[in-house]
Amino acid sequence: MSVKPPTLSALAELTGGRLVALGESGDPGDSSAAAGTVVAGAAIDARSVPSGGMFMAVPGTRAHGASYADQSAGGSVLTDEAGLEVLRADGVTTDVLVVDDCRAWLGPVSAEINGHPSRSMTVIGVTGTSGKTTTSYMVERMLLDDHSVGLIGTTGTRINGTAVPTSLTTPEAPTLQALFARMRDEGVTHVVMEVSSHALVMGRVRGVDFDVAAFTNLSRDHLDFHPTMQDYFEAKSLLFTTPQDPGAGLPAAVVCVDDEWGRSLAGTLSASGTSPVTVSTTGAHGQDAATWSVSSVEVGTDGLQHVTAVHAGQDVTFPVSLPGTFNVANATVALACVAAAGGTGESEETVAAKLGDVRVPGRMQSVTVEADGSRYPDDFLVLVDYAHKPGAVAAALSTLADQIERAGHGGRVGVVLGAGGNRDHEKRPLMGSEAAKVADLVVVTDDNPRDEDPATIRSEVLAGARGELAARGGNTGVDLREIGDRADAIRASVAWARRGDIVIVAGKGHETGQIVGDTVLEFDDVAVVAQALRDRQDGQEPTR
Repeated sequence: MSVKPPTLSALAELTGGRLVALGESGDPGDSSAAAGTVVAGAAIDARSVPSGGMFMAVPGTRAHGASYADQSAGGSVLTDEAGLEVLRADGVTTDVLVVDDCRAWLGPVSAEINGHPSRSMTVIGVTGTSGKTTTSYMVERMLLDDHSVGLIGTTGTRINGTAVPTSLTTPEAPTLQALFARMRDEGVTHVVMEVSSHALVMGRVRGVDFDVAAFTNLSRDHLDFHPTMQDYFEAKSLLFTTPQDPGAGLPAAVVCVDDEWGRSLAGTLSASGTSPVTVSTTGAHGQDAATWSVSSVEVGTDGLQHVTAVHAGQDVTFPVSLPGTFNVANATVALACVAAAGGTGESEETVAAKLGDVRVPGRMQSVTVEADGSRYPDDFLVLVDYAHKPGAVAAALSTLADQIERAGHGGRVGVVLGAGGNRDHEKRPLMGSEAAKVADLVVVTDDNPRDEDPATIRSEVLAGARGELAARGGNTGVDLREIGDRADAIRASVAWARRGDIVIVAGKGHETGQIVGDTVLEFDDVAVVAQALRDRQDGQEPTR
C-alpha cells in the first residue's frame, strides 16, 4: 500500500508544536523552507533513523536523547525544549519539531508518518498481569484459518505464524507503527497484541486504533515501576478508558471478572456508560450475569480440559489444550475477544474447537524426548512455565496439585524457581511461601540475577519458604533445597521425579538467555530439561 509521507508542517499542525531550523551557529533560521520537508520514517534510536526520516529525541534517565542526534542520518528531529537546547549546545544543524511532551506525541506522529496503519486492521489488545501471551496465542489460533493475522507479544512478533524480529513485549511507538505498516502492506487483517502497563504509561501504544481490549487479571508484579497496586491497576485501565488513537473511539471491552480488579474495572466501565463483555469462570461476580460464564469443566483421559460456557443463553462447548483453571479463563476471554471482533463467519463452537491444539512456548509447556519411536517420560510430567510472580506461582502449583488429586495416583509436585535481580524485592519471599504451600519439592535457584548477588536473592526466596513451613509446624515433609546453578537445579528435580509426579520449572518460560551482570548467557530451560531427561533415560550421570 502506497502511503504519502507527511510534511514537517503537517506534523507541526498535528502536535501544536513549532518548527525550528537550526543553522551552524546554533541560532534558529528561516523555518519556512523546512515546513515542506517530507518525513519518510522515524526511530527513537538515532542509529536506526532512515535517510529523510525523523529522529525522535526523548529525555532519558541519564541523558537527553538529543545528545545522540549526530548519529542520525535523518533530516529532522522531534524533541522538547530541553532537547532543543542540547541540539544548540552541540552545534547540530537540522530541522526541529519542538513539542510539549515527546513521549505523548511519539505514537500519534509515528502513526501519521506510516499512514495510520492500525486503522485499516482489526486490532485486539490484551492486558493483565498473567495470561496475556496465552490468550493472544489462543486468539491468533482461532483467527488464522480465516484471516491474515499478526501477533505481537512477549515471545516475539509473528505474521501468519512466521517470526519477525522485535524486542520488548510492546515495541516503542516508532517501531510499533512501522511494524503495523509492514503488516498492513503484507495483507494482515487482524492483529492481536499484548499490552503491558509500561507501554500504556510510556505512550508506546499511543496512536494505535484498538478495536477490542481484553483484561485477564491483576496480581502483584512490576511494583519496582508502579508505586502501588492501585497505580498498576490504573495504568492497565488506560487501555479501556482512554482512546489510544486520538482520532478513534474506545475499544470494545472484554473483562474477566474472576478477581476484584476485573470486577472493579467492569463496574467503572458500566458506570461510565460503556457495556463491557464480562467473563466469569467462578461465579464470584454473579455467574449468571456474566456475558460469558463457564458452567462446567471436565478433564478427559486425553489430558484436555473440556469446557462448557454459556453465552447469549446457549451452551458453547470447547477443548482447552493447556492445564489449569486460569487457562480456562484465558480461553474463554480469547473466545469472547474473537466474538467481539466480529467472529470468523463460523459457529462459535467451530471456532472454539481450535483451542484444543494451541501450544504456547514456555507456558505450561510439556517437555519430552523421543527414543526408539516413543516419547519419554510417559509416567511423570515435566513442565516449563513463565510464572515469575507470587500469584502466577500459586495458580500454577494449585492447578497441578488439583490435576494429581483428580488422577488419584498419589503423585507429587516439584517446583524449581528463583527471582529476578533488580526487580521487586518484596515478591521474593512471597514466591517462596507460595511454592512451599503446595509443592513436595521446592528447589530455589537463580533466575536472572542481573546486578545483584544471586545468593542474596535466593536467601530471600528461601526465607519465605521456611516461614511458610515454620507456620505449619515445621514437620511438613517438604523437601526444600538451594541449588544456585540453574542447570543443576533442573537436573536434580528431574532425578527426583517418579511415576505420577509433576515437576514445573518456573520463571523463565520461553526465554533463551540468563542475565548475569551485564552478560546474557545462553540458557534455555526447555533444552536443559530435555537433556536431563535424556541422561535419566540413558541411566547416565547428569551432563554438566
